[in-house]
Amino acid sequence: MTETHPAPRGPVLVYDGDCGFCTSSARLAERRLATGVRAVPWQRAGLPAAAERRAQREVLLLHPDGRRVWGGSDAVAVLLLTGPHRALRPLGLLLRAPVLRGAGAAAYRWVARNRHRMPGGTPACSVGSAP
Repeated sequence: MTETHPAPRGPVLVYDGDCGFCTSSARLAERRLATGVRAVPWQRAGLPAAAERRAQREVLLLHPDGRRVWGGSDAVAVLLLTGPHRALRPLGLLLRAPVLRGAGAAAYRWVARNRHRMPGGTPACSVGSAP
């Protein structure tokens, strides 16, 4: 018998559940940034292999329709743009603006590579060289 999972009602934020910094950040996003977002560690998300490999390197935001996936700084930007806090939406726009998108992605990659040094981070948070 095949186990079926109901389609999520809202977006799903997929993060590294073994990383204290990632877990704290995902919980903050779930509680404060994005009403209706459910945070799930990639280790329990049941993702296809390619998405699981991606989730090991960057946070993923999965749209409930299953057709859209944002990763890294794009996921953060979408959370800011669609969240309940209008004051944060300009930050989301800046992260998605072509002129700053590369800088936002570079900053995200730096944080991802150094997350074991961030507040709440532990040696288990280290992933080597995240792209």
